[in-house]
Amino acid sequence: MQVKMRKNKGKTNTIEKEFMFEFKSGQHHCVLKVPLQFPLRENVNDLHGRIMLLHKIPCFVENDLKNSLVGFIERETLVDYDREAEAALQRLTNGEVDINTLTNSWAKAYSETTLEHARPEEPSWDEDFASVYHELIHSPASETLLNLEHSYFVSVSELISERDMELKKLQERQAAEMDKVMQELGKTLCDQDVNTVAAQHFDAQQVLENKWASELKQVTGIQKQEYQEWVMKLHRDLQNPNNSTINEEIKVQPGQLGEAGEAGARLFEEQRQLEESFTIHLGAQLKTMHNLRLVRSDVLDFCKHRRHSSSGVKLRRLQTALSLYSTSLCGLVLLVDNRVNSYSGIKRDFATVSRECTDFHFPRVDEQLDIIQQVVLYARAQRSSKQREQPEMPRNGGSEDKNKIMDRNSSNILPGEFYITRHSNLSEVHIVFHLCVDDNVRSGNITARDPAIMGLRNILKVCCTHDITTITIPLLLVHDMSEEMTIPWCLKRAELVFKCVKGFMMEMASWDGGISRTVQFLVPQIKNAEGTMDPLVHLSPLRVRISALPHPTRPPRPWAPDPAPFTFSWRSE
Repeated sequence: MQVKMRKNKGKTNTIEKEFMFEFKSGQHHCVLKVPLQFPLRENVNDLHGRIMLLHKIPCFVENDLKNSLVGFIERETLVDYDREAEAALQRLTNGEVDINTLTNSWAKAYSETTLEHARPEEPSWDEDFASVYHELIHSPASETLLNLEHSYFVSVSELISERDMELKKLQERQAAEMDKVMQELGKTLCDQDVNTVAAQHFDAQQVLENKWASELKQVTGIQKQEYQEWVMKLHRDLQNPNNSTINEEIKVQPGQLGEAGEAGARLFEEQRQLEESFTIHLGAQLKTMHNLRLVRSDVLDFCKHRRHSSSGVKLRRLQTALSLYSTSLCGLVLLVDNRVNSYSGIKRDFATVSRECTDFHFPRVDEQLDIIQQVVLYARAQRSSKQREQPEMPRNGGSEDKNKIMDRNSSNILPGEFYITRHSNLSEVHIVFHLCVDDNVRSGNITARDPAIMGLRNILKVCCTHDITTITIPLLLVHDMSEEMTIPWCLKRAELVFKCVKGFMMEMASWDGGISRTVQFLVPQIKNAEGTMDPLVHLSPLRVRISALPHPTRPPRPWAPDPAPFTFSWRSE
């Protein structure tokens, strides 16, 4: 065995040792010699594979070569460790190393890497505020907190109304001006003049929108700071039992919740979603009870707050606030495109709703999206580097085209992937899963292996690992209906989603040990020819006969039709 000492960029000494392996191939006696650098910094299996490929070693000695290589590396590595230890002891004996310095460095390393000696982390402001808020919202001060939050919401809503009114006036004035320009087109004005006026209109609208966006951001920032400081001050004052002023201030008056907005509350309840509830049991041996709801509603109804302060609205806000820092979170699946922003479609509508009320606990939705964009770019860069290190031959042209598209749009996500935003300012939701889907979900030929379906599975897995016990899922994987979505199309899509979610729910038992959950299947609202809502149109094609008892506190609705031909059993096999 030949040994050569080398310097590796001035950092560590490397030793070159020669590995030798002898074997017979027929009447020939073969000897393999391979120089190896120690300490070895590569995987033994990879090294073995390269030796087999480069030296064209016969396959019948593959296992013998691997055993011999592994044994050689283990022996020589131990020899290197012993040599370095002897050299360190020799330097210590000769006085080349200070014993006190060495002892201090060992003690420091041990204390920093061992948990029992680690210094406890100091709680941050966010953690302190979360703990204080959780304590206050479960105390008589909860009514005071909700009233303050509602007053902030009303002030922001009024500011948004002023913004919308000013934008509307600007658009009307610009439309009238553009009509005059178009009437003079070809007479005293040319196409260039029209383009100039359109550009001026666009710039003026952008300036006005930026002005209001800056003002809203400033107002919500001030509200958040004032609210957090007031909550901390209230908690400190409540620690003093002799402070009678605070106790009178937070006392709940019985008649305060009731009558002012009761008419509006009844109107709201009538216009709200139609739903039907079921209780089911899933599992092969150990069965778990789950609650299911079939709901007809707009997806953003779970996020919007109402201006009138009725008892129903307050109770809903209270329920959301009570479970904000708990193990019973509520989630919502929002179907979006592959761009991580809030500029168009349902993403813009959701961002508009989330900005109507200040979030006192989490960053604004725009800030969360900015962070997510950076994470997506980092993840794409890491994935690209791994693909360059380990290139694989594409199975077909589609994979190559997809890789090219991802290279061009590294900030986009793929269908089936999702990102999560956290909220404390939504009506009934704490977590929003933004699931990326493409136009394929509007066709009738998707399968259980479709990216959207697999995205639902991953979302349910996140729910199990992060204490999300209520999840709302679009039953048809769309938020609005179109002409091609006929009754057979709806029945086929509902059956697919029901069967897949049933399998995922049974799989939950292995993820979380069988915790009871509530799954809400959301059906989009549909308008008939007269433009009014018809509940039979929504639920009669999708009403399912579940083989379990209905919820005991909710008898069947009087408007419910006879069971449709489509039936689905939730009974486990």
